[in-house]
Amino acid sequence: MAKKGPFQLALVEDDEEVRSLMKLLLNSGSEFYCSVYENAEAFLAALPEIDPDLILMDIDLGPGLNGIEALKKIKRSGRKLNTVMLTVHEDDDSVFGALCSGATGYLLKGTTPVKLLDAVRQACLGGAPMSPGIARRVVSTFHIGQSNPLSTREKEVLTLLCDGESYRGISKKLFISGSTVRTHIKHIYEKLEVHSRAEVVARAIREKLV
Repeated sequence: MAKKGPFQLALVEDDEEVRSLMKLLLNSGSEFYCSVYENAEAFLAALPEIDPDLILMDIDLGPGLNGIEALKKIKRSGRKLNTVMLTVHEDDDSVFGALCSGATGYLLKGTTPVKLLDAVRQACLGGAPMSPGIARRVVSTFHIGQSNPLSTREKEVLTLLCDGESYRGISKKLFISGSTVRTHIKHIYEKLEVHSRAEVVARAIREKLV
C-alpha cells in the first residue's frame, strides 16, 4: 500500500545555514516534511517520540557526539531506522565507518538540489543512494575474496570491531580477558595483512568476512 501523506524526514545538521537551506529545499513541495535538529543529542532525545521515514545525518556534529557515534546509538537501541549520511567527507574511514554503523546511503554535500531530492526519494522508497564517487569506491571494494582465513572466535571479534566496539566492550561481550582480545586482534591483523582498525573494517567489508 502506498504511503499516505508526506514522507517524514529528520535532518541532523549543526551548521545553521546548511540546516535552514536544507529544510527549505526539503519542505518546498508536498512530498516531504522535514524536522531539523542541531546536534545528535537533540535528535536522540526526540527519537522516542518520532518515527521518521528517513534520517539525514551529518558526520561532523559538535561539540558532542558525531554522526557515526549517533548511528551506533540508534543501532544499539534496536530501532531499524533508515539513515543516509549527508557530509563533506569522502575518506575511507568516514565512508566505511558510516556503513558499518548502519547507514543505508551516503551523499556528499554539494549534490545538486534536483539530485538530492531524487536521492531522498529513493531512500524513502527503500533504496540506498550514494554520490557517484562514493558508489564507485564502495562497488570497487565489494567483491568475493578468498576463503575466510579467520577462526570462529576471530570472526566474532572482527564482527564486534566492525560494530564499533572497544577492546573492553569486546572483552565483556565475549567473556574473555583484555589480553586475549588483543591477541585475537593481533592475529586478525596478521592474517588479513592490515595495520589499523580502519583497514581491517574495510577489508572485512570488501571480502565479506563478517
